[in-house]
Amino acid sequence: MRTSAAGNKPALFTARGFTLLELLVVVALIAIATAGVSLSLRDSADSALERDATRLAALLETARAQARASGLPVVWRNTPTGFVFEGLPAPGLPQRWLHAHTHTTAPQAVVLGPEPLIPAQSIALSSTTGTSPTWWVVSDGLRPFQAQRTPEWTAR
Repeated sequence: MRTSAAGNKPALFTARGFTLLELLVVVALIAIATAGVSLSLRDSADSALERDATRLAALLETARAQARASGLPVVWRNTPTGFVFEGLPAPGLPQRWLHAHTHTTAPQAVVLGPEPLIPAQSIALSSTTGTSPTWWVVSDGLRPFQAQRTPEWTAR
């Protein structure tokens, strides 16, 4: 039978698991990684402006189709809080931008039909934050409206 030397205790317990310090380090690393991911996934002003431009192009095409179907002109106008489609029956189309910082500077009206061919149109959208470039919603009058970074219509 084995006996321990004087001053030595037999090993009753073996170390298993993690120390509190190791656990705190792991939790801190997870918190830092989570914060980094959440900050990188935030919506930038440029992508919000692009989304508003794409949505406006779709709304203009919807209004243009409704004008052609009803035989009545529909006019798009910008307002201080968004935009309005005049000539559509209630409830109409949405009248606000998706992002609060989106606006268009030119006080213009776009007539959307009822003729299939309309004059070439371009609407500039920008952000009040001033950090993102201008997006344009354009049509050559025959083809659908599209969102792009240049004011002249370009085929995609």
